[in-house]
Amino acid sequence: MKLWQKDTDDAVLLVDKFTTGNDREMDASLAPFDVLGSLAHTHMLHDVGLLTTQDYALAKTGLQQLYKEVSAPNFTIPTDVEDIHSYVEFILTERIGDAGKKIHSARSRNDQVLLDVKLFLRHQIELLIPAIVQLFTTLQQKSELHKNDLLPGYTHLQLAMPSSFGLWLGAYAESLVDDVLTIKTAFDIVNKNPLGSAAGYGSSFPINRQLTTDLLGFDAMNYNVVYAQMGRGKVERILAAALANLADTLAKMSMDACLFMNQNFGFISFPNNLTTGSSIMPHKKNPDVFEIIRAQCNLIKALPNDMMMLTTNLPSGYHRDMQLLKEKIFPAFEIMQSCLAMMNLMMNNMVVAKDIVLHEKYAYLFSVEAVNRLVLQGVPFRDAYKTVGKQIDAGAFIPVTSVEHVHEGSIGNLCNEQIAQEMNRIVSSFPFDKINTALQKLL
Repeated sequence: MKLWQKDTDDAVLLVDKFTTGNDREMDASLAPFDVLGSLAHTHMLHDVGLLTTQDYALAKTGLQQLYKEVSAPNFTIPTDVEDIHSYVEFILTERIGDAGKKIHSARSRNDQVLLDVKLFLRHQIELLIPAIVQLFTTLQQKSELHKNDLLPGYTHLQLAMPSSFGLWLGAYAESLVDDVLTIKTAFDIVNKNPLGSAAGYGSSFPINRQLTTDLLGFDAMNYNVVYAQMGRGKVERILAAALANLADTLAKMSMDACLFMNQNFGFISFPNNLTTGSSIMPHKKNPDVFEIIRAQCNLIKALPNDMMMLTTNLPSGYHRDMQLLKEKIFPAFEIMQSCLAMMNLMMNNMVVAKDIVLHEKYAYLFSVEAVNRLVLQGVPFRDAYKTVGKQIDAGAFIPVTSVEHVHEGSIGNLCNEQIAQEMNRIVSSFPFDKINTALQKLL
């Protein structure tokens, strides 16, 4: 069932199977957004006089009903239908007659899929942000709870200086702030309306692109119709880079957790039901959750390169290569949601070891503290450094395990409140309420 097809034979079926691939499954995710786009488009067609009031009323009612059907969790696209765009038009025409044949005026499947993908990505970002904020809140709460529990700090994986669990957890909380900031930048690029660019060269119909922009809650449009098509792949790549930043934060935190759970560290532990055992070693408590988070997030970190390679050397205009972008980026959101949820679960149940730094093997953590105390007494820094160094070489260094770090962002002044304010500022800048209000008016 293809809008453009003129005949059918075995070769056509073979080509169809190869070129369609997994696209029907991907298009099922786009179904509600394709209907929303059609609702906005038909509204605009009526407004500019390309649809009669009667045809518009039929199309609107039919599309609103179809939206409910395709939004059901078990919705699938029939195998004899090429894509979601064809499905919507065929079903609508079957139900309302010739009015259904008119809704494709002034658009192409090229700008339809561009629009559908942008609406889908915009929605996925809206679902993702609360999950990030939930983990952020957990990390901040744990940071405050353990702000006085000291932890060895490392550089080059060698003992360096005193840290704290509050400082460690707060670092990942602030990392999430920058991750959300990059997602917001990607969102601003996603949140531009390509509808009306048609096949990439606009339309001779007197359409009103600003109207569809407003109806769908976009902040702006992709004005140049050629660039609207050129944006396919670029939009996904920019968003993939933002997801990769978030994935990198979770992967690094997972690696820390794997190290800190190791018996040679022994900094943190988890209840038995959150770790896994061994088939032959009864003592094992493996960090499988963190290892899977790390692996999944490392795969997501490869997404920007996948996006880049899929669109390498493509000239302007639409190319079928772009179809495969969906298979790469769509699943990333579900994976990221599960990783965030599991990380939040683990952090909520983490048990922190107390008084770690009192062990003699961590004595040299406090060498810099000793140097700084001499400097505060008036000893030049280089002289103080040499003095403490000689004590260490002679085995005469006696650590003082208290720390006096008071500047912003240090052990004694975590600035968690300021970090929370920055996260709230960025999250509140997403125009989700405006978008949802606009879409509800269509429905």
